[in-house]
Amino acid sequence: MGIKDIRLFLTDVDGILTNGKVYLSTSDEMIQFDIQDGIGHRLAVCGGLKVGWLSGRVSKPVAERAKHLKIEFLMQGKLDKIKAAEKLCDKLDLKLSEVAYMGDDIIDIPLLQAVGFSATVPYGRAEVKKTVNYVTKAEAGNGAFREVVEKILKAQGRWPEAVDKFHKINREQSETSSDVFT
Repeated sequence: MGIKDIRLFLTDVDGILTNGKVYLSTSDEMIQFDIQDGIGHRLAVCGGLKVGWLSGRVSKPVAERAKHLKIEFLMQGKLDKIKAAEKLCDKLDLKLSEVAYMGDDIIDIPLLQAVGFSATVPYGRAEVKKTVNYVTKAEAGNGAFREVVEKILKAQGRWPEAVDKFHKINREQSETSSDVFT
C-alpha cells in the first residue's frame, strides 16, 4: 500500500493550510489561507479523493473557510488525531493505509506513522520530517497542500482527469452562479 492507494486526504490546519500564525484582536481571530490550496481542494475532489481537515484547535475562521470550500469532513478540537482518523475511516469503510495525512508538529506523529502516505512542510518539526514520506517545497499556507494533491493525483494517473473535471465544473458554475469557492 502507498500513494497509489490513497482515497482520503486529511490535513492539519494550523501550520499546513495556514502559516501557523493566529492574529487575535479583542473580538476575533484572523488567519490567512492560500487560494492555490483552495483550488487544490477542488482538484482533489475532482480527482476522486475525499478531503478532511483535522485540527487540535477550534476556530471560527477555520469553520468558515471549510464551509466555503465545502470540505466534507471538518474535525476540530481533536487532540488524539489517530483516534479521530480511525473513527472517520470506520464510517467510510476505509483503512488507514488508504489515507494521506499532512501535519507539521509532534501531535501529528502517531497519525503520520499510521497512514499510507504522509507529508509535511519545510519548517515542520525535525521529528516530523524524519517520520514522513514527503516534505513539500512550498511553505505552509502557500500552496503546500496543493503540491501534495498534485503529487497524489499524478501518482494515481488521475491528474489530467481532475484538471478536465475542474474546468468543466468552472464552466458550468460560470453559467449558473456567481458563487466561486476557491
